[in-house]
Amino acid sequence: MRSLVWFRRDLRISDNTALFEATQAADDGVVGVFLITPKQWQEHKDADCKVKFLIENVRDLSDKLASLNIPLLIKTCDVFQEVPDLISKLACETDCDTVFLNREYEVNESRRDDRVALACEQSGVALRRFHDRVIVPPKAIATKEGKFYSVFTPYRRVWDSTARETIETSPIPSSQPEIPINRDPVPEMVAGFDFSNVRSDLWPPGEDEADRRLKGFSKRILSYNTQRDIPSVRGTSLLSPYLNAGVISARKCFLEAEKILNSSDGENEGAKTWVSELTWRDFYNHVMVACPRVSMNQPFKPKTNGIPWRTDEGDFIAWKSGMTGYPIVDAGMRQLNQTGWMHNRLRMVTAMFLTKHLLIDWRWGENYFMSQLIDGDLSANNGGWQWSASTGTDSVPYFRIFNPFSQSKRFDPDGLFIKKMCPELTTVPARALHDPGKLKAAISSSNLDYPDYVVDYKAGRERALQAFKSLK
Repeated sequence: MRSLVWFRRDLRISDNTALFEATQAADDGVVGVFLITPKQWQEHKDADCKVKFLIENVRDLSDKLASLNIPLLIKTCDVFQEVPDLISKLACETDCDTVFLNREYEVNESRRDDRVALACEQSGVALRRFHDRVIVPPKAIATKEGKFYSVFTPYRRVWDSTARETIETSPIPSSQPEIPINRDPVPEMVAGFDFSNVRSDLWPPGEDEADRRLKGFSKRILSYNTQRDIPSVRGTSLLSPYLNAGVISARKCFLEAEKILNSSDGENEGAKTWVSELTWRDFYNHVMVACPRVSMNQPFKPKTNGIPWRTDEGDFIAWKSGMTGYPIVDAGMRQLNQTGWMHNRLRMVTAMFLTKHLLIDWRWGENYFMSQLIDGDLSANNGGWQWSASTGTDSVPYFRIFNPFSQSKRFDPDGLFIKKMCPELTTVPARALHDPGKLKAAISSSNLDYPDYVVDYKAGRERALQAFKSLK
């Protein structure tokens, strides 16, 4: 028996359920395949930096698989519709009797895999799917009435016990029998994507780098709960691109936090907080499976479709380019544009500014984030945007509207991050960065090249409140 492993966003050999199960089932070797789908990635708004990072990690994966005598084939097809025929034919051509894959939960991906299963069945090839991307699979947790949890806190309570009771990891597979199939070269470029301006130095590829980051973060995790909201320091794990591409498993991260908690009698608040963040990742996948509409451009709360969103292109461009006149918002957007990543606190601040102060449709912002983020993940990105816009599950009340100046005063009091990303504000005293009147005076007196407020804070807040009240 020979196995075909279809790699997607699970680009690792360590704790990879489908890969390990494929090696256990095979006695005549294992073949790997990765599909490049340029037009589909474009339709999904995948960022240049995300695709480049993906390809770099495919290259690292190919080398690691080769050390196990597993050749990785690289196939290109434009869209998902072409995949069923390609995978079923490839299994037959490589004499593989079973295809192994780890589940993806988005609507398009799930439907694609169903069609692949049917095509394989018609070709006499078996297909086995595994839950690998999450710690606790969607639908594994339900209320006493058998319904899905739409609020995070009760979900988290059940998730905690379920994760600890059911978590299983897979070892790195042993070397496989050699087979007369050569691995394919991994391309340097992908049609439709421009890698020329991508900052590769910020996110070195590979499992070894992901492990190094996890080990480094575990040494400073004690302060995670206090420093994770401060964008000027290295207070977060910086593992999100690696988790998104599956270069490291969420299970491995969870078990590392558990090890720290067990060694400190559960008193490490930083580790507890990080586990909570891993839970949010599972929660948003849980919601996406239970309510597929959220991955089809629809709000979790249908009535919020009645919000009279503005379609002001000028305001949207100001927000995208980091030229709103609100320093913490502009600093966050410039970080995104320059690095392909944004600090989590700033994702909330910038998203709430667009949807509340500017009253611009959250879908505009969601799509823009996806087009720029190296860690762009549909469930997490959609969940975050709907949380900020008060249209989603477990979302903040509509009347909670972050004050950008209060946020910067609290999380960037000395203006270190703001001045790094907005160098034209370098000479502005820190206290003025958090006060609209003082900021305007400082800019005027020094004739600084920085825009005026795109919207008055109080007027924007009142406009948002009235828009949401109208739904009642």
